[in-house]
Amino acid sequence: MPHPTDSSRRNFLKQGVLASSVLWNLPTVSAQTASSSDKLRLAFVGIGNRGTSNIKLFAATERTEFVAAADVHLDGEHCTEARTLLGDIPLYNDFREMLEREGDKFDAVAISTPDFAHFPVAMACMAAGKHVYLEKPLAHTFQEVEMLMEQAERTGVVTQMGNQGHSGANFHQFKAWSEAGIIKNITHIDAYMNSPRRWHGWDVPGFDTGHATPTGLDWDLWQVGRPWHDYSPRLHPQNWRSWFSYGSGAFGDWAPHILDTAHRFLDLGLPGTISAERRDGPNDFIFPQASTIKFSFPARIAHPACDVTWYDGVENLPPLPAEEASDVKRQRNGKYLYSSDMVFKGGTHSDTLRILPAAKMRKLAPTLPRVSGRNPDHYMNFVQACHGEAEPQSPFSISGPLTQVFILGIIAQRLGGTLKFDRATKRFPDHPLANDLLGGPPPRAGWEPVYAS
Repeated sequence: MPHPTDSSRRNFLKQGVLASSVLWNLPTVSAQTASSSDKLRLAFVGIGNRGTSNIKLFAATERTEFVAAADVHLDGEHCTEARTLLGDIPLYNDFREMLEREGDKFDAVAISTPDFAHFPVAMACMAAGKHVYLEKPLAHTFQEVEMLMEQAERTGVVTQMGNQGHSGANFHQFKAWSEAGIIKNITHIDAYMNSPRRWHGWDVPGFDTGHATPTGLDWDLWQVGRPWHDYSPRLHPQNWRSWFSYGSGAFGDWAPHILDTAHRFLDLGLPGTISAERRDGPNDFIFPQASTIKFSFPARIAHPACDVTWYDGVENLPPLPAEEASDVKRQRNGKYLYSSDMVFKGGTHSDTLRILPAAKMRKLAPTLPRVSGRNPDHYMNFVQACHGEAEPQSPFSISGPLTQVFILGIIAQRLGGTLKFDRATKRFPDHPLANDLLGGPPPRAGWEPVYAS
């Protein structure tokens, strides 16, 4: 089915079906277990780039039926493969129109939009009673994450953030080693992402202007409720990741895959202090060329106080532990975890931990818990959860606080210095500007209801 023309979409809007006063105030629909069919009836919002990968990975479960999809730029080259994969299903520019017209035909939605659009799409889908698979990071602001967690609890839908390694070998190993007392008393973690990023080398004084909007791109809808900026190829497709106003930098891209298990099984919660120890090329609009951000977490019931230091930037590497071989080939992303008597080395996604030095790992190997590799992947886990067969591995209640840690780090990247954070009130007690950044800019006209608390 071809996607609706601009004129047909305007007519649909004129009918009032998509008016924000109607859409955002629809009665919340209670969550339902997926249909009795073995296949999960699934819709997609955002089908290019990461969305294309998610289409393939959900198809690989062989337990999904694709019902509908929406993307603000269906004519874009980055959506070509996805449209072929999806076949002859209804396609829409506007996710709200898809929900209104096709919502009774699907049980769940996979959302792969840019970071800043995660929140309004997910809120609308949960209000409609749809289970939600939402790419990482969960949202763009601290307050948006709060509201997503509240909406998930209120509606009872199944939720899953797309940090895929959280259903992989690293998850099961970290859990087993923690329960066995192998991983304990962690007091410091170094986490790093040293691959080149798309904004490296940029020095921008503001947003670009003067570019023609590509054919078929609904630029107004692409920006959802955010302040208007003219189209620029430095925003779409994918370059939005570079900007504080739209993306989440290296934190949003990689920290959910590197620090997820440590955050969960060490019960880190939210930090008490965030310090920007290094910011190369600070800029009011884009992420630093390199940064070192230190998070200080207080002692928890079963764990001592712990500092987590994040390094990004091509040459901004963490120090090697004494237990690491001096000639080791450095990975571009990973982590070191330090306790009083152990040092653990890990990578990203599903990579398992190793004990340093290697001789110690070999000596302890016979006593280490065995972890089976026969576990459902992240996509199958979500499908099973929607059918009531399993619990989701990364629901919003777990992935939400994880995401909030990174958002606090991004605020430190923007402002510099040391920020004290009250874990109880979830506010900065002495920094009004930092508190303003917890909630982000006010929404544009027509989008206010979805951003209201």
